[in-house]
Amino acid sequence: MEKLYYTIGETAEILGENPSLVRYWSNQFSKYLKPKRNAKGNRLYTAEDLDTLKQIHLLVKGQGLTLDGAGKKLALERKTVDRRVKVLESLKEIKARLQEVRRGL
Repeated sequence: MEKLYYTIGETAEILGENPSLVRYWSNQFSKYLKPKRNAKGNRLYTAEDLDTLKQIHLLVKGQGLTLDGAGKKLALERKTVDRRVKVLESLKEIKARLQEVRRGL
């Protein structure tokens, strides 16, 4: 079952980055990311926010774009980038399953 909200620590762990980078991206891409805040003021990310952060991660870390370039690409090709992220996640899952099978041989 998918969670309703992810803490910044959980989000950072999913992305394989540190929380300060997630916080920075949240501030830089505020047009696309609107995390909720709990009573303490901590950021809480939805599954949609997480997908957007994965897209940003792909563009910045995977394709080497600047933050400005990533913002422009998100604005123009949001659905295309989203598909690429989903394909990469599927490939990672397949790779992990194949490695499990290989260890079992």
